[in-house]
Amino acid sequence: MAKAQEITFDSLRPPAPWMDETHSIWRKSVRAFVDKELVPHIEEWEAAGEIPRDIYPKAAEAGLIGMGYPEEYGGAGTDFDRFHGTVTSEELARMAAGGVSSALMIHGIGLPPVMVGGSEDMKREIAPQVLSGKKQISLGITEPGGGSDVAQLKTNAKRSGNGWVVNGSKTYITGGCTSKWLTTAVRTGGEGMGGISLMLIDLEAEGVSRTALPKMGWWASDTATIHFDDVFVPPENLIGEVDRGFVSIMANFNGERLGMAAQAAACARVCIEDAAAWAQQRQTFGKRLADHQVIRHKIAAMCQKVWATTAMLDQLTWRVQNGEQPIAELAMLKVQATETMEFCAREAMQILGGAGFIRGHRVERIYREVRVMAIGGGSEEIMRDLASRQLGL
Repeated sequence: MAKAQEITFDSLRPPAPWMDETHSIWRKSVRAFVDKELVPHIEEWEAAGEIPRDIYPKAAEAGLIGMGYPEEYGGAGTDFDRFHGTVTSEELARMAAGGVSSALMIHGIGLPPVMVGGSEDMKREIAPQVLSGKKQISLGITEPGGGSDVAQLKTNAKRSGNGWVVNGSKTYITGGCTSKWLTTAVRTGGEGMGGISLMLIDLEAEGVSRTALPKMGWWASDTATIHFDDVFVPPENLIGEVDRGFVSIMANFNGERLGMAAQAAACARVCIEDAAAWAQQRQTFGKRLADHQVIRHKIAAMCQKVWATTAMLDQLTWRVQNGEQPIAELAMLKVQATETMEFCAREAMQILGGAGFIRGHRVERIYREVRVMAIGGGSEEIMRDLASRQLGL
Protein backbone atom coordinates (compact mmCIF):
# COMPACT_ATOMS: atom_id res chain seq x y z
CA MET A 1 0.00 0.00 0.00
CA ALA A 2 1.33 3.43 -0.94
CA LYS A 3 2.18 5.72 1.93
CA ALA A 4 -0.49 8.40 2.47
CA GLN A 5 0.68 11.88 1.49
CA GLU A 6 0.70 14.75 3.95
CA ILE A 7 -2.20 17.14 3.42
CA THR A 8 -0.63 20.54 2.79
CA PHE A 9 -1.38 23.70 0.86
CA ASP A 10 1.02 22.53 -1.86
CA SER A 11 -0.15 18.92 -2.03
CA LEU A 12 -3.72 20.15 -2.48
CA ARG A 13 -2.76 21.98 -5.69
CA PRO A 14 -3.29 19.65 -8.70
CA PRO A 15 -0.50 19.87 -11.27
CA ALA A 16 -1.27 22.13 -14.21
CA PRO A 17 0.15 21.03 -17.58
CA TRP A 18 0.57 24.68 -18.56
CA MET A 19 2.83 25.56 -15.64
CA ASP A 20 6.59 25.20 -16.03
CA GLU A 21 9.77 25.94 -14.10
CA THR A 22 9.25 29.70 -14.38
CA HIS A 23 6.03 29.37 -12.42
CA SER A 24 7.75 27.30 -9.72
CA ILE A 25 10.52 29.90 -9.42
CA TRP A 26 7.98 32.72 -9.23
CA ARG A 27 6.00 30.82 -6.58
CA LYS A 28 9.10 30.49 -4.40
CA SER A 29 9.92 34.17 -4.86
CA VAL A 30 6.43 35.38 -3.94
CA ARG A 31 6.22 32.99 -0.98
CA ALA A 32 9.55 34.20 0.39
CA PHE A 33 8.38 37.83 0.20
CA VAL A 34 5.00 37.08 1.77
CA ASP A 35 6.47 35.04 4.64
CA LYS A 36 9.14 37.63 5.42
CA GLU A 37 7.42 40.97 4.81
CA LEU A 38 3.68 40.36 5.27
CA VAL A 39 2.80 37.38 7.48
CA PRO A 40 4.54 38.64 10.66
CA HIS A 41 2.48 41.85 10.59
CA ILE A 42 -1.00 40.62 9.67
CA GLU A 43 -2.63 41.06 13.07
CA GLU A 44 -1.01 44.47 13.57
CA TRP A 45 -2.27 45.69 10.19
CA GLU A 46 -5.70 44.17 10.71
CA ALA A 47 -6.02 46.17 13.93
CA ALA A 48 -4.75 49.35 12.26
CA GLY A 49 -7.14 49.00 9.33
CA GLU A 50 -4.41 49.58 6.74
CA ILE A 51 -0.97 48.51 5.65
CA PRO A 52 1.97 50.95 5.90
CA ARG A 53 3.05 52.82 2.78
CA ASP A 54 6.63 51.55 3.01
CA ILE A 55 5.49 48.00 2.14
CA TYR A 56 4.44 49.07 -1.36
CA PRO A 57 7.96 49.92 -2.64
CA LYS A 58 9.17 46.63 -1.16
CA ALA A 59 6.48 44.75 -3.04
CA ALA A 60 7.40 46.68 -6.19
CA GLU A 61 11.06 45.76 -5.77
CA ALA A 62 10.06 42.11 -5.41
CA GLY A 63 8.24 42.35 -8.76
CA LEU A 64 4.79 41.85 -7.28
CA ILE A 65 3.24 45.18 -8.19
CA GLY A 66 4.83 45.46 -11.61
CA MET A 67 4.39 41.91 -12.89
CA GLY A 68 3.06 41.84 -16.42
CA TYR A 69 3.52 45.57 -17.03
CA PRO A 70 6.08 46.83 -19.59
CA GLU A 71 9.43 47.94 -18.23
CA GLU A 72 9.15 51.23 -20.13
CA TYR A 73 6.34 52.21 -17.74
CA GLY A 74 8.16 51.01 -14.63
CA GLY A 75 6.82 47.45 -14.69
CA ALA A 76 8.66 44.20 -14.05
CA GLY A 77 8.31 43.12 -17.68
CA THR A 78 5.83 41.24 -19.82
CA ASP A 79 7.39 37.78 -19.59
CA PHE A 80 4.67 36.91 -17.06
CA ASP A 81 1.65 34.98 -18.30
CA ARG A 82 -1.80 34.34 -16.84
CA PHE A 83 -0.51 31.40 -14.81
CA HIS A 84 2.06 33.62 -13.10
CA GLY A 85 -0.95 35.72 -12.09
CA THR A 86 -2.66 32.61 -10.73
CA VAL A 87 0.47 31.76 -8.73
CA THR A 88 0.52 35.28 -7.30
CA SER A 89 -3.14 35.10 -6.26
CA GLU A 90 -2.60 31.71 -4.64
CA GLU A 91 0.49 32.71 -2.69
CA LEU A 92 -1.10 35.90 -1.41
CA ALA A 93 -4.21 33.90 -0.39
CA ARG A 94 -2.03 31.43 1.51
CA MET A 95 -1.54 33.98 4.31
CA ALA A 96 -5.33 34.19 4.69
CA ALA A 97 -5.43 37.95 4.97
CA GLY A 98 -7.50 39.24 2.09
CA GLY A 99 -7.30 42.79 3.39
CA VAL A 100 -3.51 42.81 3.07
CA SER A 101 -3.49 41.40 -0.45
CA SER A 102 -6.39 43.56 -1.69
CA ALA A 103 -4.75 46.71 -0.34
CA LEU A 104 -1.40 45.82 -1.86
CA MET A 105 -2.73 44.74 -5.25
CA ILE A 106 -5.73 47.05 -5.80
CA HIS A 107 -3.95 48.56 -8.80
CA GLY A 108 -4.62 45.21 -10.49
CA ILE A 109 -8.14 46.41 -11.33
CA GLY A 110 -7.54 50.17 -11.31
CA LEU A 111 -4.54 50.40 -13.62
CA PRO A 112 -5.37 48.03 -16.55
CA PRO A 113 -8.01 50.37 -18.07
CA VAL A 114 -5.41 53.15 -18.06
CA MET A 115 -2.87 50.92 -19.79
CA VAL A 116 -5.39 49.73 -22.39
CA GLY A 117 -7.35 52.91 -23.12
CA GLY A 118 -5.39 55.77 -21.66
CA SER A 119 -3.30 58.19 -23.70
CA GLU A 120 0.45 57.77 -23.87
CA ASP A 121 0.91 60.81 -21.65
CA MET A 122 -1.51 59.36 -19.08
CA LYS A 123 0.29 56.02 -19.01
CA ARG A 124 3.69 57.66 -18.61
CA GLU A 125 2.45 59.87 -15.79
CA ILE A 126 0.43 57.34 -13.81
CA ALA A 127 1.98 53.90 -14.32
CA PRO A 128 5.53 54.58 -13.03
CA GLN A 129 4.21 56.12 -9.81
CA VAL A 130 1.85 53.19 -9.21
CA LEU A 131 4.23 50.42 -10.24
CA SER A 132 7.02 51.79 -8.04
CA GLY A 133 4.70 51.71 -5.03
CA LYS A 134 4.76 55.48 -4.58
CA LYS A 135 1.09 56.05 -5.39
CA GLN A 136 -2.09 53.97 -5.51
CA ILE A 137 -4.95 53.68 -7.98
CA SER A 138 -8.41 52.19 -7.35
CA LEU A 139 -11.44 51.33 -9.47
CA GLY A 140 -14.79 53.10 -9.00
CA ILE A 141 -17.81 51.30 -10.44
CA THR A 142 -20.30 50.50 -7.64
CA GLU A 143 -22.65 53.23 -6.44
CA PRO A 144 -24.87 53.65 -3.37
CA GLY A 145 -27.94 53.02 -5.52
CA GLY A 146 -26.66 49.99 -7.42
CA GLY A 147 -23.74 47.65 -7.90
CA SER A 148 -23.74 44.74 -10.31
CA ASP A 149 -26.10 46.42 -12.78
CA VAL A 150 -23.36 48.61 -14.21
CA ALA A 151 -25.46 49.79 -17.17
CA GLN A 152 -27.71 51.75 -14.77
CA LEU A 153 -25.02 53.77 -12.96
CA LYS A 154 -25.94 57.38 -12.13
CA THR A 155 -22.69 59.29 -11.48
CA ASN A 156 -22.64 61.81 -14.31
CA ALA A 157 -20.07 63.84 -16.19
CA LYS A 158 -21.28 66.96 -17.99
CA ARG A 159 -19.16 68.88 -20.47
CA SER A 160 -17.77 72.14 -19.11
CA GLY A 161 -15.47 74.19 -21.29
CA ASN A 162 -12.91 71.78 -22.66
CA GLY A 163 -13.37 69.29 -19.83
CA TRP A 164 -16.00 67.61 -17.68
CA VAL A 165 -17.73 68.23 -14.34
CA VAL A 166 -18.53 65.09 -12.35
CA ASN A 167 -21.26 64.70 -9.72
CA GLY A 168 -22.32 61.57 -7.87
CA SER A 169 -20.91 58.91 -5.59
CA LYS A 170 -19.07 55.60 -5.65
CA THR A 171 -19.11 53.17 -2.75
CA TYR A 172 -17.38 50.04 -1.39
CA ILE A 173 -14.20 51.27 -3.05
CA THR A 174 -11.17 49.28 -1.94
CA GLY A 175 -8.32 51.71 -1.32
CA GLY A 176 -10.80 54.56 -1.48
CA CYS A 177 -9.25 56.40 1.47
CA THR A 178 -5.63 56.01 0.40
CA SER A 179 -5.57 56.00 -3.41
CA LYS A 180 -4.36 59.02 -5.36
CA TRP A 181 -6.47 58.21 -8.44
CA LEU A 182 -9.76 56.52 -9.21
CA THR A 183 -10.51 54.92 -12.57
CA THR A 184 -14.16 55.96 -12.58
CA ALA A 185 -17.20 54.88 -14.55
CA VAL A 186 -19.43 57.88 -15.30
CA ARG A 187 -22.47 58.58 -17.41
CA THR A 188 -21.65 60.90 -20.29
CA GLY A 189 -24.55 59.97 -22.57
CA GLY A 190 -28.02 58.51 -22.49
CA GLU A 191 -29.40 55.63 -20.45
CA GLY A 192 -27.99 52.12 -20.55
CA MET A 193 -24.60 50.72 -21.39
CA GLY A 194 -24.13 52.99 -24.41
CA GLY A 195 -23.80 56.18 -22.35
CA ILE A 196 -20.95 55.15 -20.04
CA SER A 197 -17.37 56.43 -20.16
CA LEU A 198 -14.24 55.86 -18.08
CA MET A 199 -12.33 58.78 -16.57
CA LEU A 200 -9.28 59.11 -14.37
CA ILE A 201 -10.18 61.27 -11.37
CA ASP A 202 -7.61 62.78 -9.01
CA LEU A 203 -8.96 62.00 -5.55
CA GLU A 204 -7.15 65.02 -4.14
CA ALA A 205 -9.04 67.36 -6.48
CA GLU A 206 -11.43 70.03 -5.21
CA GLY A 207 -14.93 68.64 -4.67
CA VAL A 208 -13.86 65.09 -3.77
CA SER A 209 -14.67 63.79 -0.29
CA ARG A 210 -14.27 60.33 1.20
CA THR A 211 -16.07 58.43 3.97
CA ALA A 212 -14.37 55.38 5.47
CA LEU A 213 -16.51 52.23 5.79
CA PRO A 214 -15.87 49.65 8.56
CA LYS A 215 -16.22 46.06 7.35
CA MET A 216 -16.87 42.47 8.39
CA GLY A 217 -13.61 41.28 6.84
CA TRP A 218 -10.59 42.53 4.88
CA TRP A 219 -9.76 44.70 7.88
CA ALA A 220 -6.25 45.61 6.68
CA SER A 221 -7.58 47.35 3.58
CA ASP A 222 -9.41 50.65 3.67
CA THR A 223 -12.81 50.89 2.00
CA ALA A 224 -14.70 54.09 1.29
CA THR A 225 -17.64 55.89 -0.21
CA ILE A 226 -16.33 58.64 -2.49
CA HIS A 227 -18.42 61.73 -3.22
CA PHE A 228 -17.99 64.00 -6.25
CA ASP A 229 -19.38 67.52 -5.95
CA ASP A 230 -18.74 69.50 -9.15
CA VAL A 231 -15.35 67.86 -9.65
CA PHE A 232 -13.60 69.15 -12.77
CA VAL A 233 -11.92 66.51 -14.90
CA PRO A 234 -9.63 67.75 -17.70
CA PRO A 235 -10.20 66.33 -21.20
CA GLU A 236 -6.93 64.40 -21.19
CA ASN A 237 -8.24 62.29 -18.29
CA LEU A 238 -10.78 60.52 -20.47
CA ILE A 239 -9.87 56.82 -20.75
CA GLY A 240 -10.75 55.51 -24.19
CA GLU A 241 -13.63 56.89 -26.21
CA VAL A 242 -16.67 58.79 -24.94
CA ASP A 243 -19.67 56.52 -24.29
CA ARG A 244 -17.57 53.39 -24.96
CA GLY A 245 -16.54 52.59 -21.41
CA PHE A 246 -18.91 49.69 -20.77
CA VAL A 247 -16.94 47.25 -22.93
CA SER A 248 -13.71 48.15 -21.11
CA ILE A 249 -15.40 47.63 -17.75
CA MET A 250 -16.65 44.19 -18.75
CA ALA A 251 -13.23 43.14 -20.05
CA ASN A 252 -11.69 44.32 -16.79
CA PHE A 253 -14.23 42.26 -14.82
CA ASN A 254 -13.14 39.07 -16.61
CA GLY A 255 -9.58 39.41 -15.35
CA GLU A 256 -10.78 40.34 -11.88
CA ARG A 257 -13.02 37.28 -11.68
CA LEU A 258 -10.24 34.96 -12.78
CA GLY A 259 -7.98 36.34 -10.04
CA MET A 260 -10.72 36.15 -7.41
CA ALA A 261 -11.41 32.52 -8.35
CA ALA A 262 -7.74 31.65 -7.89
CA GLN A 263 -7.75 33.43 -4.52
CA ALA A 264 -10.94 31.70 -3.35
CA ALA A 265 -9.71 28.23 -4.34
CA ALA A 266 -6.42 28.87 -2.55
CA CYS A 267 -8.25 30.02 0.59
CA ALA A 268 -10.16 26.74 0.51
CA ARG A 269 -6.83 24.89 0.42
CA VAL A 270 -5.70 26.83 3.50
CA CYS A 271 -8.86 25.70 5.29
CA ILE A 272 -8.18 22.05 4.43
CA GLU A 273 -4.52 22.26 5.45
CA ASP A 274 -5.30 23.73 8.87
CA ALA A 275 -8.32 21.48 9.50
CA ALA A 276 -6.41 18.31 8.53
CA ALA A 277 -3.43 19.22 10.71
CA TRP A 278 -5.75 19.81 13.68
CA ALA A 279 -7.70 16.63 13.06
CA GLN A 280 -4.51 14.56 13.16
CA GLN A 281 -3.36 15.92 16.52
CA ARG A 282 -6.60 16.67 18.41
CA GLN A 283 -7.82 13.81 20.63
CA THR A 284 -11.52 13.17 21.29
CA PHE A 285 -13.11 10.12 22.89
CA GLY A 286 -9.78 8.34 23.10
CA LYS A 287 -8.68 8.79 19.48
CA ARG A 288 -7.67 11.41 16.96
CA LEU A 289 -10.35 13.53 15.34
CA ALA A 290 -9.12 12.14 12.03
CA ASP A 291 -9.99 8.63 13.18
CA HIS A 292 -13.69 9.55 13.22
CA GLN A 293 -15.30 8.72 9.89
CA VAL A 294 -17.44 11.86 9.86
CA ILE A 295 -14.29 14.03 10.03
CA ARG A 296 -12.48 12.09 7.31
CA HIS A 297 -15.51 12.44 5.06
CA LYS A 298 -15.62 16.19 5.66
CA ILE A 299 -12.00 16.54 4.59
CA ALA A 300 -12.53 14.29 1.55
CA ALA A 301 -15.52 16.38 0.44
CA MET A 302 -13.48 19.56 0.82
CA CYS A 303 -10.66 18.13 -1.31
CA GLN A 304 -13.15 17.00 -3.95
CA LYS A 305 -14.48 20.53 -4.38
CA VAL A 306 -11.04 22.14 -4.39
CA TRP A 307 -9.64 19.80 -7.03
CA ALA A 308 -12.66 20.25 -9.32
CA THR A 309 -12.51 24.04 -8.92
CA THR A 310 -8.77 24.20 -9.57
CA ALA A 311 -9.10 22.09 -12.72
CA MET A 312 -11.75 24.51 -14.00
CA LEU A 313 -9.57 27.47 -13.01
CA ASP A 314 -6.56 26.15 -14.91
CA GLN A 315 -8.51 25.32 -18.04
CA LEU A 316 -10.11 28.77 -18.19
CA THR A 317 -6.78 30.46 -17.41
CA TRP A 318 -5.32 28.66 -20.42
CA ARG A 319 -8.23 29.73 -22.63
CA VAL A 320 -7.96 33.38 -21.58
CA GLN A 321 -4.21 33.26 -22.11
CA ASN A 322 -4.87 32.08 -25.65
CA GLY A 323 -7.10 35.02 -26.47
CA GLU A 324 -10.57 33.73 -25.58
CA GLN A 325 -13.10 35.62 -23.48
CA PRO A 326 -15.35 32.81 -22.18
CA ILE A 327 -17.68 35.12 -20.27
CA ALA A 328 -20.23 32.48 -19.20
CA GLU A 329 -17.56 30.05 -18.00
CA LEU A 330 -15.68 32.76 -16.09
CA ALA A 331 -18.89 33.78 -14.35
CA MET A 332 -19.60 30.17 -13.37
CA LEU A 333 -15.98 29.70 -12.27
CA LYS A 334 -16.28 32.58 -9.82
CA VAL A 335 -19.44 31.03 -8.36
CA GLN A 336 -17.80 27.60 -8.20
CA ALA A 337 -14.72 29.02 -6.47
CA THR A 338 -16.52 31.15 -3.88
CA GLU A 339 -18.97 28.36 -3.04
CA THR A 340 -15.99 26.05 -2.58
CA MET A 341 -14.33 28.60 -0.32
CA GLU A 342 -17.51 28.98 1.73
CA PHE A 343 -18.01 25.22 2.06
CA CYS A 344 -14.41 24.64 3.13
CA ALA A 345 -14.44 27.57 5.58
CA ARG A 346 -17.55 26.19 7.25
CA GLU A 347 -16.32 22.58 7.41
CA ALA A 348 -12.88 23.62 8.61
CA MET A 349 -14.43 25.72 11.35
CA GLN A 350 -16.52 22.72 12.45
CA ILE A 351 -13.41 20.55 12.63
CA LEU A 352 -11.35 23.18 14.45
CA GLY A 353 -14.12 24.00 16.92
CA GLY A 354 -13.20 26.71 19.39
CA ALA A 355 -9.63 26.92 18.08
CA GLY A 356 -10.87 28.25 14.75
CA PHE A 357 -13.00 30.89 16.45
CA ILE A 358 -10.03 32.61 18.06
CA ARG A 359 -8.57 35.75 16.48
CA GLY A 360 -5.27 35.19 14.74
CA HIS A 361 -6.24 31.85 13.16
CA ARG A 362 -6.17 31.68 9.38
CA VAL A 363 -9.56 29.99 9.18
CA GLU A 364 -11.12 32.65 11.41
CA ARG A 365 -10.00 35.35 8.98
CA ILE A 366 -11.13 33.38 5.92
CA TYR A 367 -14.55 32.74 7.50
CA ARG A 368 -15.05 36.52 7.83
CA GLU A 369 -13.96 37.09 4.25
CA VAL A 370 -16.24 34.59 2.52
CA ARG A 371 -19.00 37.09 1.91
CA VAL A 372 -16.87 39.76 0.25
CA MET A 373 -15.50 37.11 -2.11
CA ALA A 374 -18.99 35.86 -2.95
CA ILE A 375 -20.27 39.40 -3.61
CA GLY A 376 -17.28 41.38 -4.90
CA GLY A 377 -16.54 41.29 -8.61
CA GLY A 378 -20.13 40.22 -9.26
CA SER A 379 -22.39 38.41 -6.80
CA GLU A 380 -23.10 34.71 -7.21
CA GLU A 381 -26.67 35.48 -8.25
CA ILE A 382 -25.59 37.99 -10.89
CA MET A 383 -22.89 35.60 -12.14
CA ARG A 384 -25.41 32.81 -12.67
CA ASP A 385 -27.74 35.19 -14.48
CA LEU A 386 -24.92 36.48 -16.67
CA ALA A 387 -23.88 32.93 -17.50
CA SER A 388 -27.42 31.90 -18.39
CA ARG A 389 -27.83 34.90 -20.70
CA GLN A 390 -24.48 34.20 -22.36
CA LEU A 391 -25.65 30.63 -22.95
CA GLY A 392 -28.65 32.00 -24.84
CA LEU A 393 -31.38 31.36 -22.28
